[in-house]
Amino acid sequence: MNVLVVDDDFMVAKLHSRYVSATPGFRVAGVAHSGAEALRAAERVRPDLVLLDIYLPDMDGLTVLRELRAAEERDATRGSVDALFITAARDADLVRAALRAGALHYLIKPFNQAALQEQLRHVAALRYRFDRLGEARQEDVDLIFGTRPPGSRELPKGLAAHTAELVVRVLREHGGDLSASECAEAGSLSRVSARRYLEYFVETGRVEVTLRYGGTGRPERRYRLVGAR
Repeated sequence: MNVLVVDDDFMVAKLHSRYVSATPGFRVAGVAHSGAEALRAAERVRPDLVLLDIYLPDMDGLTVLRELRAAEERDATRGSVDALFITAARDADLVRAALRAGALHYLIKPFNQAALQEQLRHVAALRYRFDRLGEARQEDVDLIFGTRPPGSRELPKGLAAHTAELVVRVLREHGGDLSASECAEAGSLSRVSARRYLEYFVETGRVEVTLRYGGTGRPERRYRLVGAR
């Protein structure tokens, strides 16, 4: 996923770019330090996601996002860009305005790498799910309009948070796709237990599944964290 980083502070933009580059499936397509630069860069690189500061020297980040939306309406061939606000602005009216402008989330500085990466994975999970939807179910709608990433949702009865975290860690550390048996072995779990957690993450959009066809029998299901390549 291509990301445009927008922040007037050069060092902060560099730091956020490093966080993005360290997240599997994401790359920094451009960096801008003003609203005008951001609009020109968005036209040039056509990012999937923009990390936007509120405070910019020439216009605020809200105006930048509105201009990006207007450009999308004028050009039907231009893909829709998602936006995460990353700012020190704490005014509740600004947070409300960001949501109304179509931002997916609003991170208040300072924050650590894990906080940004969690939101990046959330964006990837949303895109993966909705790119494949023909008709939305209520859980799909709840996911896009909710305020929590899928990994922070309350687990269904019978699933434990520490085991869910273990399964995610196994997938992340492996980097590629795994079968339920391979995940179970790596995490010292039963195959049945690993399969339950993996299928839950598939349902919530955090994990994608592919089929590997062998010589005989049913195809093997292979699981990979969304955004990991």
